Order: sequence, then structure tokens, then C-alpha cells
Amino acid sequence: MLDVVARRLIDPPLNAAARQLARSGVGPNALTLCGFLVGLAAVPLLAAEAYLAALGCILLNRLADGLDGPVARATGHVSDLGGFLDIVCDFVFYSAVIFGMALAQPEHALAAAFLIFSFVGTGSSFLAYAIVAAKRGLSTSLRGRKSLYYLGGLTEGTETFALLVILCVFPQWFPWLAWGFGIACWLTTAGRVLAGWRSFRDL
Repeated sequence: MLDVVARRLIDPPLNAAARQLARSGVGPNALTLCGFLVGLAAVPLLAAEAYLAALGCILLNRLADGLDGPVARATGHVSDLGGFLDIVCDFVFYSAVIFGMALAQPEHALAAAFLIFSFVGTGSSFLAYAIVAAKRGLSTSLRGRKSLYYLGGLTEGTETFALLVILCVFPQWFPWLAWGFGIACWLTTAGRVLAGWRSFRDL
């Protein structure tokens, strides 16, 4: 929901930083994978309840995720492989952080399971729409130039990032946030299913 607004604010500084990285020889896929590994380091930190250290890993992961696309465009290396790696790493990372919260707070494992379950709904509906959109030659630049068709919703990348930050700053809110954000994810999934029904049904 907030990704379009967020992109207007963060794209200029990210593009400037990406040009510097591109001149330094940093490749977009290497940036994606390094950011992913740093993000996974948040899991044991969360399990140890080192929440602020985990937050540092999450912030670095999101920075790398924000830079890999602009670096690809700055170097002229926009590729299907890059888009594939980016989306796989994003979805695994989001669920990994919630898994880390479950390790830290096993008494709230049910809330964590519900949120990861909800991520499956948003992720599968997002990818299914992108696959059919590509088959039909549909594209959008509303959220910037992307390798995949980005269908919006109530819970997009900006909202998920905000959730992860809040969880690290206020870990005691985890069960309430997990249930609430999970419900919002299912509203997003329902909206995407409806959009797919309207866009792809045979007339």
C-alpha cells in the first residue's frame, strides 16, 4: 500500500549510491546474495533475544535489497536471474525473521506459524499473478522498473519492513502484531485473487 510513496522518497538516494557501487565494480547479484546472508544472521540473534543486533542485520538486508535493482540498472545488467534471486531471497528472509521470533518466544509459536502461513498466501498470490501477467505481456512501472509484475496490496514491502523493525524494537508486542499483520496479509491475498479473477477470466 505504501510502496509507491516510499519509492518516491528512497529512489533518488538509492540511485545515487547505486551509481557509486556500480563504478566500484559491485555486481547486483552479489549484492542480493550478500544482503540475504546478512539478513539470515538475524535468526540466531533473534533466538538469543539480541533484538537490536538482529535489527542491524535486518536494516543491512533491506539496504542491499533496495540497492541491487538500481545497481543492475546502472551497470546495464538487469536480468531474469537477478529478478529471480531477489524475490526468492525476499520471501525466505521475511519468513526467516518470523521463525527467529518464534525461537525467541516459543510460547507464541502459534502466532508465528499463522504469520508465516499468511506470508504463503501473499507470496503465492503475488507470484501467480506475475506469472500470468508475463504470459499475457502485461507490465507496470508504478513501483519502478522491475523484473516481475508487482501487484500491490495492503501489505507490501514497506509495511513488512516496518513490521520487522517494530518487532525488534518492541518484541513484547510480537503475538499481537503477528495475528494482526497476518489478517492484513489475508486481506491482501483476497484482493490479489479478486484482481486475478477480474484480469484473467475468459470473457
